[in-house]
Amino acid sequence: MIAAAILAVYSIGASFGLPALGRRAASRADRAPRLAIAAWLAASVSVVASVVLSALAFAVPADVVGHGLAGLFEMCKAMLTDASHLSRAGVAALLAAAVISVRLLWCGATVLARTGRERREHAELLGLLGRRDRDLGAIVLDHEERLAYCVPGRHAETVITTGALRSLSPEQVAAVLAHEQAHLRGRHHLVLAAAEALARAFPKVPVFEAARVEIARLIELLADDMAARRHPRVQIAAALVGLATGRAPAFALGAGGETALVRVRRMLNPASPLKRAERLVGVLAVAALLGGPAMVALVPGIASFLAHHCHSLLSL
Repeated sequence: MIAAAILAVYSIGASFGLPALGRRAASRADRAPRLAIAAWLAASVSVVASVVLSALAFAVPADVVGHGLAGLFEMCKAMLTDASHLSRAGVAALLAAAVISVRLLWCGATVLARTGRERREHAELLGLLGRRDRDLGAIVLDHEERLAYCVPGRHAETVITTGALRSLSPEQVAAVLAHEQAHLRGRHHLVLAAAEALARAFPKVPVFEAARVEIARLIELLADDMAARRHPRVQIAAALVGLATGRAPAFALGAGGETALVRVRRMLNPASPLKRAERLVGVLAVAALLGGPAMVALVPGIASFLAHHCHSLLSL
């Protein structure tokens, strides 16, 4: 019961407190976007896991877990065949855990299905209106708007418009296409889909909405950094300025957009990377967010298990 209460309190506190903590650490996040993305995902997962584990800890007594897997399996079998020995609150807790899990899976499947359908339709349109440039390794679309974006999926494509090709130098074109290729190699669309699914499944919960917004921003920073490994930062910055007003399709990942000018300043005035100690703290924080709820849920069972076996040994 204590574990259930702790997990419930944490889930409520984290839902409202973690976004504020993330905003305070924004400058460090920009210096290590990959680690920051992992932290936001871990924070979101920890809140959902805490709610589900809190319900399970409330419904399943700690002494049952303490008798080992055999006792736990017997309890699960009994609950499936006859729930009469459970209190109404226990049944409600199990139903709540099931509803939360099913809703998250449903929203995740819905997001993936919708974006997949939109990307397939767009790919068919590109096949009709675009032409492949083997030198660029991209599809060129005859359009005045300056755009460069990628369409993820099974048949991933990088797209650039003739308007962008006319306004950017060859070096800038190469830099922006490297940015889009970084999105495709990193499968960033799956990370965005996970954040979108959590925000849709649990609307108005601050941590999920903050994670969705921040992950979308950080993924662009990460792609900039990956492109900067092979191209001068000044070329990336110039390309971002040229594409700042472009608006890629909602289901695509584009180099321009609302964050372009902020990213230009970051490219031209790069901050020093995180120190080893700071990075280690971040990794430990991610591990704590992911493993903490499970540890809290298991501690009463482990304590009961040890007490049971110690008692058995002493009685011999």
